[in-house]
Amino acid sequence: MLPILNKDFILKQLDSGVHEKTFTFPEKILQFGTGVLLRGLVDYLVDKANRQGIYEGRIVVVKSTDGDTADFSNQDSLFTTHIKGVSQGELVDQVLINAAISRVLQSNAEWEEILAAVHQPALQTIISNTTEVGIQYVPEKIADGVPASYPGKLLAILWERFSYFKGGDHTGFVIVPTELVVNNGHLLRDIVLQLATYNELPAAFITWIREDNHFCNSLVDRIVPGKPRNLAEIEQQVGYTDKLWIEVEPYLLWAIEGNEHIRSVLSFYQADDRMLIEPSITPFREQKLRLLNGSHTAAVPLAFLSGLNTVYESMQDEYMSHFFREVVLREILPTIEESCPTATAFAPAVLDRFANPFIAHKLISITFQESSKMNARNVRTLQRYYEKYQALPPHLCLGFAAMLLFLQPAREEGGKYYGNRGDEEYLITDDNAPVFAAWWRDHIDIKEMVTGICSDKRLWETDLTAIPGFAGEVADLLSILKNKGVKAFIQSQLLKN
Repeated sequence: MLPILNKDFILKQLDSGVHEKTFTFPEKILQFGTGVLLRGLVDYLVDKANRQGIYEGRIVVVKSTDGDTADFSNQDSLFTTHIKGVSQGELVDQVLINAAISRVLQSNAEWEEILAAVHQPALQTIISNTTEVGIQYVPEKIADGVPASYPGKLLAILWERFSYFKGGDHTGFVIVPTELVVNNGHLLRDIVLQLATYNELPAAFITWIREDNHFCNSLVDRIVPGKPRNLAEIEQQVGYTDKLWIEVEPYLLWAIEGNEHIRSVLSFYQADDRMLIEPSITPFREQKLRLLNGSHTAAVPLAFLSGLNTVYESMQDEYMSHFFREVVLREILPTIEESCPTATAFAPAVLDRFANPFIAHKLISITFQESSKMNARNVRTLQRYYEKYQALPPHLCLGFAAMLLFLQPAREEGGKYYGNRGDEEYLITDDNAPVFAAWWRDHIDIKEMVTGICSDKRLWETDLTAIPGFAGEVADLLSILKNKGVKAFIQSQLLKN
């Protein structure tokens, strides 16, 4: 019988990297969410700073969803972070014990303890990840019991803090939502203020929210697959059991909009130069949208139609790995490197992440809402590339053509559209599927159809035929892909090289 990962076990292990004094550190962060992203990113950074003697603070976590917290209490909130993947072309495989969390409280059962936690002067930070749906306005009275929504819970906590410290100066929080919503901090602030008015709370309290609390926009980026399938086998190797074990990729980014005050409160940022506190996070959002998300969107239809099934398989394929490199390094990067100072370093990291053998990212799942993603992620890049070079980006054009082929339906049933990959049928999960189905149904001539699609502002919010030669190039590529077949086309490209 293997021992359980807990405090007693860890303190007997001289090589664990966790020191007894760690368990005496004060609680400095209130974290909403027990999910793997927060544990693999935020809690990882806090633990790293504690190990370096930079922060010396721990995290009290609120579990808002139903279910008990026994796994955390049984393990004294310790858990394993297994970093697996590729960094700078090299495989990474590192196991760390995370001791950043002091305790986990269930919001419904332990609400009074949660409120009492904010009486601690050292607790100055609130971090959340409640999914994008979590940051929404729900009209509710905080005096009626535990609020249902995250903004409602946050308002109640702020009211508790204000009341306990009698509205004193410098008693507010640095509040950092990590939900994947643009301007998430400002959105959360506006909802909390709206709720405060709905609850008819004093003007002095509303002023305190505005002036003494700092709601920071932030952007997080790290793939955290969570618990491995072969955990039992791994536990035999490390010599203990851990129900909270998580796997993470080596790459991470946490960009936060803030000033020197934010830096002083979130001092754990000093432990890792991939946590950035800057006046604006727009460049970081832009580089992620264009380089990572944009290259995904451009490459996936072509890779999928060629018979591949995951991003990793694509990076092992001679042609598709070349396609990814060309799109990322030669076609997207030159269009943003002047406005995004860290994009040059970010671009090769994107390729490392795609080549991670430990993450099976299915191509078909990435094609969800493919046309809308193409519009949001790559249309501006196409325009910028032409403006810079007076030429077309060949691989982005090919990706656009492959998207049109992917969106060609073979049949429609019950309002759903299905395409064919050889003898295999796939569901087209795209809100614009009926639009593309109509274009394919009503036009025999490929050039005429592509010109119409490119000029359809319902799809692109602009007329893509304004990019000289773009519609013609896409039409030619689409004709080749359709008539020759994607696999045969790729073979012909390999022969050229």
